[in-house]
Amino acid sequence: MNKSDLRTILLVEDSQADAEMAIDALGEARLANPVVHLEDGVDCLDYLYARGEWAGRETGDPVVILLDIKMPRMNGLDVLARMRADERLRRIPVVMLSSSREESDLVHSSDLGANAYVIKPVDVDQFFDAVRTLGQFWALLNQAPELT
Repeated sequence: MNKSDLRTILLVEDSQADAEMAIDALGEARLANPVVHLEDGVDCLDYLYARGEWAGRETGDPVVILLDIKMPRMNGLDVLARMRADERLRRIPVVMLSSSREESDLVHSSDLGANAYVIKPVDVDQFFDAVRTLGQFWALLNQAPELT
């Protein structure tokens, strides 16, 4: 399998600092998958539907989406709800990233069909380890059903 056959890891995170740490952690995991960083839910849906500035992108869905909950324009829960209502997008694995420890965010994410919910640790090393492990699991180990 060459690099062009590898599916994208989509990182949707409005905090530049958190995004840089996540990208560094994914790089340290030695994943060959390309990482696309978007800053809000509107951009995420534009990417998934290949519209707007993403209209000319290569087709194909991400192997996993790391999705922040609290973002401007459209939050991660709204993105997840739209994805799960769409036949084509509903099976894409989504890992919610949040600094929130609110039980309601966890429950809402689960009810909407999030595959995992990770609280962003304040500790940089913990965050690094969590994202690196997530990347390795979803990009290398998880066996997804064949999409038709």
